[in-house]
Amino acid sequence: MSSESFPFRVGQAIDVHAFATEEERAASSSSREETGGIDAAPLMLACLQWPGETPLSGHSDGDVAAHAVCDAILAATGLGDMGTIFGTSRPEWANASGEQFLTEVRRMVAEAGWVIGNVTVQVIGKKPRMTARLPEACRRMSEIVGAPVHVCATTTDGLGFTGRAEGLAASAVALVARS
Repeated sequence: MSSESFPFRVGQAIDVHAFATEEERAASSSSREETGGIDAAPLMLACLQWPGETPLSGHSDGDVAAHAVCDAILAATGLGDMGTIFGTSRPEWANASGEQFLTEVRRMVAEAGWVIGNVTVQVIGKKPRMTARLPEACRRMSEIVGAPVHVCATTTDGLGFTGRAEGLAASAVALVARS
């Protein structure tokens, strides 16, 4: 039985980014000053700004939650992956936001005849502390994706790069169905 005959599919993905170094933050700040901005880019996580938190390093805003959700949806539909569709070889996606990626993935999924059923994404890291903003993150990501998105968070109890507060990881699972 081919996977095409199933009315639904599930995709899973992981995304990882290091926190920006002081040099990257200084370069970002200089670049923003030249274009009229003042401060370095804030941390973007689950399509929310986290003032006062160190941003993530990356070709885009580094939003690990949004990236993992995109990859999980793309995996479920078989449409590709973030690296192929939005990779560093695509300068038009440089500095793009997680919201921009999710919006494009949602468009691609609909065009291919799929509908997003729901998504769960878990952010893994020591900081920022997300508990108070989890309902806001769920609402925001659900609005963008057009389906329920559950956002949760955990730590690794001091283990690995996330436990040393060197960056963040996110793991997502998405359910899609034929429209």
